[in-house]
Amino acid sequence: MIPNYKYKPGIYYAATFIVTYVLWFAGAYVSFQEGRGGLYMLLMLPGLMAPFLLSLVMIFASKNSDLIKDFGNRLINLRLIRLKMLPVFFLLMPFSVLVSIFLSLPLGGSVSQFQLAEGFSFSTGFVPVLLLLFLAALFEELGWRGYAFDSLQSRHTYFKASLIFSVLWSLWHFPLIFVNESYQYEIFNENIWFGVNFFVSIIPLGMIISWICIKNRKSIPAAILFHFIINISQEALNMTQTTKCIQTFVLIVFAAVIIAYDKELFFSRDHLAAGAN
Repeated sequence: MIPNYKYKPGIYYAATFIVTYVLWFAGAYVSFQEGRGGLYMLLMLPGLMAPFLLSLVMIFASKNSDLIKDFGNRLINLRLIRLKMLPVFFLLMPFSVLVSIFLSLPLGGSVSQFQLAEGFSFSTGFVPVLLLLFLAALFEELGWRGYAFDSLQSRHTYFKASLIFSVLWSLWHFPLIFVNESYQYEIFNENIWFGVNFFVSIIPLGMIISWICIKNRKSIPAAILFHFIINISQEALNMTQTTKCIQTFVLIVFAAVIIAYDKELFFSRDHLAAGAN
């Protein structure tokens, strides 16, 4: 925490939700217009960038040199990433996918889910899906880890801050269910419970990403890398939406194990006392 700066989570999250929702609901409207030619992405991309851009505004408008230096260090200093965490980076999400597929087999799931997917499960206008998956990880984590999460943990334990962030992160995606051909739109139209599962699954994922970032000394590239691996893992194999519901429970178990393993970190109030001095 920056001891001589008072974070403003209310202002940040309110501004982020308003800007994103306005742009994404406008993009949703355009996405259903004939002859749109994918132009709705010109509204969707700025909405995606909103968490990052508003983080920059909050950081630099503060004129607090310590806050600005801390952001720069966490952005470019790759030495913050702990090498012993790399196996978790690359294996946790693919492992959750494999475990979920395996658990689905006794329930009627097909072994074909272990095969590589022939393509992506949704479309994104003129922006290649793979690029969008990377941009989502990049701009979201630049915002969430640049200012958003710190603003919460300046007032709460890491557990409570992670939980609040995860719920807000889930709700932030809400307008996407109205965007034609988006992943969220497709699964909601396939089965409403698949759509509900998407939002529920974000909560344990948010807890896990927050932990990854904290364990790597708040490295922003660490959060970006892990977020991108999450996105790729969800699209790499022929996993069905039913199996993704199973995966949500697997991720909840993973998050619970992490919290139990590192409970001193999650429930410590030391950083709050330090910030008050």
